Amino acid sequence: MIIAYTTQAPTTGDRIIPLVQTDSLADRLAQLADELAVPADVLQRDCKADAREVVSVYGPGGTKTYLLGLGKNPQAMDWLRAFRKLIFDQKAKLSEQVRVDLADADEATVEAVVLGIRAGTYDLRLFQTDKPEPPTFLTEAGRLTLVVASERQEAVQTALNRAEIIAQTTRQMLDLMNAPANLKSPGRLGDWALASGREHGYAVTVLNRAELERQGLNALLSVAQGSDVPPVLIVAEYKPEGVDKAPTVGLVGKGVTFDTGGVSIKDSANMHLMKSDMGGAAAVLGTVEVAARLGLPVHLIGIVPATENSTDGRSTKPGDVITAYNGKTIEVIDTDAEGRVILADGLGYMLRHYQPDVLIDLATLTGSVIGTLGYHAAGLFSNNDELASQLTASADRTGERLWRLPIWDVYKDDIRSDVADVKNFHGKPINGAIAAAKFLEVFTEGHPAWAHLDIAGMAFADTEFGAQKNATGYGIRLLIDYLRTISTNG
Repeated sequence: MIIAYTTQAPTTGDRIIPLVQTDSLADRLAQLADELAVPADVLQRDCKADAREVVSVYGPGGTKTYLLGLGKNPQAMDWLRAFRKLIFDQKAKLSEQVRVDLADADEATVEAVVLGIRAGTYDLRLFQTDKPEPPTFLTEAGRLTLVVASERQEAVQTALNRAEIIAQTTRQMLDLMNAPANLKSPGRLGDWALASGREHGYAVTVLNRAELERQGLNALLSVAQGSDVPPVLIVAEYKPEGVDKAPTVGLVGKGVTFDTGGVSIKDSANMHLMKSDMGGAAAVLGTVEVAARLGLPVHLIGIVPATENSTDGRSTKPGDVITAYNGKTIEVIDTDAEGRVILADGLGYMLRHYQPDVLIDLATLTGSVIGTLGYHAAGLFSNNDELASQLTASADRTGERLWRLPIWDVYKDDIRSDVADVKNFHGKPINGAIAAAKFLEVFTEGHPAWAHLDIAGMAFADTEFGAQKNATGYGIRLLIDYLRTISTNG
C-alpha cells in the first residue's frame, strides 16, 4: 500500500473524514449530510465524534465514507490510535483507493496519521502458515491519498517522509519483540544491528562472549551463565556528516531476550510473555536506525547488553557477589532483578568509551512501576531537571507518556549491602522502581545529565492486534522527538 498526498481530492474510492468534538460539529455534520445525501438530523444523531467512533455512510457505486471521531482536543497519540484502529478493523473492507481529508492538519498531525495508518496494517500472525491473502488495499495496488492544503505541501512531505521511516523501523522492532525466544537470540539482535548499520551508514560492533570475558563485563556474563545461548554487547554509533559540535547522546537498552527469573524463578502463568523483556533494546536499536536514516545532527551511541536469563547448575545464585565492568561489586539478592545488573555493565561501557553529554537508559525493569503508573506512562528518573523537562515535553508531544518519580538519597539504604558495594534488590513490597533507579545511579559515576526510563508497563500491552499482550514499539517516537529538539535548540 502506497501513501501519498495531493491538494485535489480524488473522486473515486473510499473516504475517511476525521471529526473533532467542537462547538461547530453540528454545522460540519450538516455540511457533510448535503455532500453525502443523507438527512442532517440522522447524521447529527448517529455521529458524536467520540474518540475512535466510526460511522460509515455508503455512497454511489458502493464506496464508503468513514466519519472518524477523535474526541475533544485530540493530541498526536489520539490521532495515531484512532487511525490505527480504523485501518486495522476495516482493512479487509476498504477499496483499493482511499483518501483522507486533512486540509486543516499541521505537520505533527500528518505524521501521527501516517504512523497510525501504517500501524493499523501490522499483522501479529508472524509464524502462522495458513494466513489468507492480504486484502487489495494492503497490496502494492492499494493507494491511500492524504488531501492537504496547498500551502502546507512542504511540511506534509517532511512529515510523511519522517513517519514512513519511523513506521518501517518500528515494524521491525515489533517483529523482534513479538518473536519467541528461540527465534531471537542475543546473537540475532546483533545480526540485525550489523545489517542495519551496513544499510544505513552507521558503525556497529558486537562483542561476543570471549570478548566480554576479556574485557571484564562480568555483570552481563553473570546473568548469562545459566543459559546455553551466548550473550553479546551491541554497540551502535551514528555520527552525522559535516556537523560541528553535535551533541553526544548515549542510549543504553536492556536486551533480555527471555527471562525465567533465574534461580529466583518466576511464576509460570505469564512467563511466556517474558520474550518481551528486551523493550529497552528495541527502543535503542530502533532509535539509532531512525536517527541515521533521518540524518539527525546528533552524535548517537546505542549500547545493548543482550542475554537470556535462564537457570541451570551454572546459574548465578542469590547471595553471590560479582564485579561489574567499572569495578563496583554487586551482591545478587534476587536473580530476577537481572535487568539492572546487565545495565550496570552497559552504563559502565558507555561512560568509559564514549563520555556522552547526555546518558539515557531504558528498560522493562520493574513490576513496581506498573503498580505506580499503570499502563499509561513510563517512570522517569533523572538527576537533571532540564533533561527531565525535555523528555517530558517530548513525551507530551508524542503521547508516549512519562511521569517523573524521585531518586532522593534517602532511598540509598534500599541498595546498601553488608558484603559488597551495592545489592541488586531491597526485598521490600514498596518503591521497587525507585530502588532499581538508585542501583543504576551508582553506575552512572555521577554523570550530570542522566535519565532512567522504566518502560515495563508501556513496551508490551493489550492492543487490537491480538488476544494477549504484544509489542508497542514504545520509546522510538519519544527519543526521536527529543533528539530532534536538542539538535534544533543546539
